[in-house]
Amino acid sequence: MLNERAQILLKTLVERYIHEGQPVGSRSLSKFSGLDLSPATIRNVMADLEEMGLVVSPHTSAGRIPTPKGYRLFVDTLLVVKTLDKIELNHLENQLHPDNPSRLISAASQLLSELTRFAGVVITPKRKGAIFRYVEFMALSEKRILLIIVTPEGDVQNRILFTNTPYSQSDLIEAGNFINQNYAGCTLDQIRSRLDSELKQLRSKMISLMSAAIEMGGDAVNESSEAVVLTGEHNLLQVDDFSDNLNSLKNLFELFERKTKLLQLLELSRQAHGVKIFIGGESDSTSLEEFSVVTAPYEMEGKIVGTVGVIGPRRMAYERIIPIVDITAKLLSNSLSQH
Repeated sequence: MLNERAQILLKTLVERYIHEGQPVGSRSLSKFSGLDLSPATIRNVMADLEEMGLVVSPHTSAGRIPTPKGYRLFVDTLLVVKTLDKIELNHLENQLHPDNPSRLISAASQLLSELTRFAGVVITPKRKGAIFRYVEFMALSEKRILLIIVTPEGDVQNRILFTNTPYSQSDLIEAGNFINQNYAGCTLDQIRSRLDSELKQLRSKMISLMSAAIEMGGDAVNESSEAVVLTGEHNLLQVDDFSDNLNSLKNLFELFERKTKLLQLLELSRQAHGVKIFIGGESDSTSLEEFSVVTAPYEMEGKIVGTVGVIGPRRMAYERIIPIVDITAKLLSNSLSQH
């Protein structure tokens, strides 16, 4: 446990590093901490903090910078969150109108990016029922089948089905036609229920194919029904912390492209109310040490349905980013609940 003097010096160091982006030395700590301490005393405290893994001294400087552990202690116990100014608050309120849920989601992601100058991200709500418009089966080999699913919104999902029973292309066409003629516009749960009573009417050869298609189709449509809306990733190219670290940027954009890791990371924030902060490589979902993610869940009619967040460098102004994310989540909840 840090004493008050060490807490003040760590808080000052993190704040100065976030503001200036340069290692913080004893002279700067003496000037901005408000403590009447000698340079020798400050250096001793810094040595203690370094031994505890809270700060580190780069090879090229006598000053120190915070570690992910130091950032975590700062965020959890020392951070003073600022109140969002009226201009930013009004901008959020004016843009998040309860008129169209899809526009609300895009607007929230765009606003997070604009206000923070980092990347804004929103997980969209799950649909209550996964509905398909059209399916098609295509034989890839004797025991591999391509399942193509088209949703009412026009989303196309492809899945590979593995079967121990060989199917001819005519079998596959017959199965696709049967599903499209009898179940188009139904949810997958409704299809499962109806199949219980109707499968006996099908040839036994088609039963395993139908079951596999429904199970795999459920995964495919559910994936398309919960999406990640990402805005402003190009802002990260302008962050000084990353300009000399192309490998970090490459890793981040690979994360954006896959999106599944991002989905897993943001999904964690649904497990707790309020703002959640991931610093560096704390989460098992990402090993990107240079980045932090600030998230908050949003609700519809009292139930958590998605997540908003900001992705930026560890050296971000958390005291400003946190209220932006928090208020965006609250405003989005209110607007969606009014729709």
